[in-house]
Amino acid sequence: MTRSLKGKTLFITGASRGIGKAIALRAAADGANIAIAAKTDRKHPKLPGTIHSAAEEVEAAGGRALAVRLDIRDDEAVVEAMRTTAEHFGGIDILVNNASAIYLAPTPDVPMKRFDLMFGVNVRGTFVCSQSVLPYLKQADNPHILNLSPPLNMEPRWFAPHVAYTMAKYGMSQCVLGMAEEFRPLKIGVNALWPRTVIATAALAMLGGAVNPNNCRKPEIMADAAHWILTQPSADVTGNFFIDDEVLEKAGVTDLDPYAVKPGEKLLPDLFV
Repeated sequence: MTRSLKGKTLFITGASRGIGKAIALRAAADGANIAIAAKTDRKHPKLPGTIHSAAEEVEAAGGRALAVRLDIRDDEAVVEAMRTTAEHFGGIDILVNNASAIYLAPTPDVPMKRFDLMFGVNVRGTFVCSQSVLPYLKQADNPHILNLSPPLNMEPRWFAPHVAYTMAKYGMSQCVLGMAEEFRPLKIGVNALWPRTVIATAALAMLGGAVNPNNCRKPEIMADAAHWILTQPSADVTGNFFIDDEVLEKAGVTDLDPYAVKPGEKLLPDLFV
């Protein structure tokens, strides 16, 4: 049986570009409804894409889109955004917690403003979005929450170079660990997805050329992996910390070369794997 997201409504945070937009476009190809929830509603001087341009791409790909300007640190705004989306599309079936803030620096070099941003977006934002979507997921058929966060590898080497960022990302993963069990009686699937390799996104350029895009994979590998997870029975597939290439193997995909920015080049492993 071919599984599809046709007619499903996805609320995707940080979906104006990168992996979030790729997941939106893959769902749109099935005929899904997508709430593009992100802060960028006007052109950013350094980053491509806005909620409006992403919405246009979703519509062109075969989906229905709702552009939602949202800072997920504002809990009242999150509640309102969920309500607006549910009223617009007739419910919400899936939440993708993709929005994330990154600052890779050792402890002495982390301004508290950056610390607060990472915890406000990654941990608090993920928690409040999951909390706010719950009433709608309870009414949905095959409801899912998917967090773009890493497996909980509690090894000092993943903490020492950037303890603030690691704590913030692991906070998202701890939401998966706890909520999967908490929501099991409701048959809501809660899972994490993380890439094996660094993914070439616009955010990569913000790291100042530290990573060569040719050593990365494209966001589409995460989108295809997310699609497989979100089309599985939510009652059975929950509490997992998925890695993108392992998911595609389950889906029967054996050739990963098309996902490489430059096939044949050495791939750079991502953090935490």
